[in-house]
Amino acid sequence: MERIFAQLEHKKNFVFLGEAGSGKSELAVNFARQLARRTQREVHFFDLDMTKPLFRSRDAAGELEQAGVTVHFQEQFMDAPTLVGGVSPTLRDPGALAVMDVGGDYIGARSIGGFASLLNREDAAVFYLINPYRPWSDTIEHIDETLGKILGVSHVQLSQLTLVSNPNNGLDTTLAEVVDGHRRTVELVGAYIPVSFACAREELADQAAEALDVPVFPLHLTLTYPWLVREG
Repeated sequence: MERIFAQLEHKKNFVFLGEAGSGKSELAVNFARQLARRTQREVHFFDLDMTKPLFRSRDAAGELEQAGVTVHFQEQFMDAPTLVGGVSPTLRDPGALAVMDVGGDYIGARSIGGFASLLNREDAAVFYLINPYRPWSDTIEHIDETLGKILGVSHVQLSQLTLVSNPNNGLDTTLAEVVDGHRRTVELVGAYIPVSFACAREELADQAAEALDVPVFPLHLTLTYPWLVREG
């Protein structure tokens, strides 16, 4: 994980994109918590999911605030799309770090279109998560279609993307599934954009780091529900 943060030393704004179910909210929460441990600057977390998703990073607000992260989100009324304020000032503030969890697929990605000029700067890092076990990331055609729509509405430049492999197949994902899923991701996209790092739940992270050729970000699973445990 230290290798990952070393590569991001000169970044201050961090955006997490991906199709619904890719695991971006889980990574965003873990990333913000780790970021707060590594900096003296203020860390602000923006939950930009506008469409009432099942897994919401705002559900981890208490844990994030205990770690020193200021959490921003807008309460919703029924299914009305809402957008939290304060994003632009934070993105511009040299004394603050911003972590943005953006709603899944191109519908949610519209929420950051107005900030594109700030997110395409050198001080921003835009992470796009690929989970090969999800239906719209299992082929290069699916990835290209979903990513193309997201970039189209967010106006984020392709050159800004950092690809992340998140081979998660449920709460009981095995090491073999992590390794095989990462291999599949690299086979799908590696010829176009390199995969910068992979994710694995914290119990598997050390073993995964030994097995993979990229750094591994350990995930402490926070946004989980007991009925999602796979039965084998």
